[in-house]
Amino acid sequence: MKTVLDFTAAWQAGAARLQHGFGEPERILQAHAPEDVPAVLEAVQQAAEQGLWCVGWLAYEAAAAFDRAYAQAVHATAAGQPLAWFGLHRAPLPACGQNPPVASAAIHWQTALSREQFDAHVARIHAAIAAGDCYQINYTAPLSAELAGTQDPDSSALAQALFARLQQAQPGGYAALVDCGDMQVLSLSPELFFDWDGERILTRPMKGTAARGKTPEADAQAAQAMRESAKERAENVMIVDLLRNDLSRIAVPHSVQVPQLFQVQALPAVWQMTSDVVARTRSEVRLVDVFGALFPCGSITGAPKRQAMRLIRELEPEPRGVYCGALGVVRPGAEPGSIHATFNVPIRTVVLRNGCLSCGIGSGITASANAADEWMEWQHKQAFLKVLEQGV
Repeated sequence: MKTVLDFTAAWQAGAARLQHGFGEPERILQAHAPEDVPAVLEAVQQAAEQGLWCVGWLAYEAAAAFDRAYAQAVHATAAGQPLAWFGLHRAPLPACGQNPPVASAAIHWQTALSREQFDAHVARIHAAIAAGDCYQINYTAPLSAELAGTQDPDSSALAQALFARLQQAQPGGYAALVDCGDMQVLSLSPELFFDWDGERILTRPMKGTAARGKTPEADAQAAQAMRESAKERAENVMIVDLLRNDLSRIAVPHSVQVPQLFQVQALPAVWQMTSDVVARTRSEVRLVDVFGALFPCGSITGAPKRQAMRLIRELEPEPRGVYCGALGVVRPGAEPGSIHATFNVPIRTVVLRNGCLSCGIGSGITASANAADEWMEWQHKQAFLKVLEQGV
């Protein structure tokens, strides 16, 4: 399989997962300039309306396609890197089979960000909040690793092996492996960006984190403490309000609702807080309009979105790429000519390119955030990568 989807059912807990494999795409749609992104999304919708399955992603920097203000708030992409990439498939393949094992040496992750730089950047964010420039900033930094000693040069096979190991450490969620030829995206994201069937739309922002406890009792206490934490609830509700506003741009008037607020979700290393924001979209809304209203997801920018993104560009020296963009599938809907789109927010996402791995880690910084606690949160969030430290 070149591409694999393993998504949680968005609307109904416990329903069958969206699990499919795909071979080589029949056609590839790409955009390398912001002005080309809307045309790619429209072509994706038209392909799905005609019965094709379209699997792919938008880079964080694709935000410049939807709002001129974002053009000055994101870095330029690396040379040759697309802003949007979709593979078009006639239909999913039968059940995914086992791939032969691929050997690689132990993977050692590194970051150029020192603890001193981290503390200084958190202080800079606190100063911006105190000045009234923003309420929250989702600050991130990349981890990287070189695959020295890899025995098999086939990056597709290696990506399959790495993805299988990572899924053991981070099961569930909205996982996908997307093979783009010269790069592979291995997303183990626990966060839904949106699920849209052409009429109803669901977003589920994930903000608020606590480490899992070492005993069942301590674990339950950690979950309850996060559920009751004024800091974590404030971090979450800021983004809920942002997404309510974003959804209102494409929603039927008075249809935006928050049916679930401050839900606690268990991941292997951390507890996360999520909330559901839903709406009915207007009849004329297209996929490009959904992205125009919502992208990038407020949970990975902060609030207000434009000002938050400007500060992110100041603090983060490199483009985020696929990390913090959107990754998912646009497929035929239940009715002829309709579509169904499901995208994650690609956090906990590894990119393999030219024998190197990269993975972003971050958190939401609010006025009450403590640098030492946030640094520790970053260590907990990257725990899923430890499964690769022994090689595959």
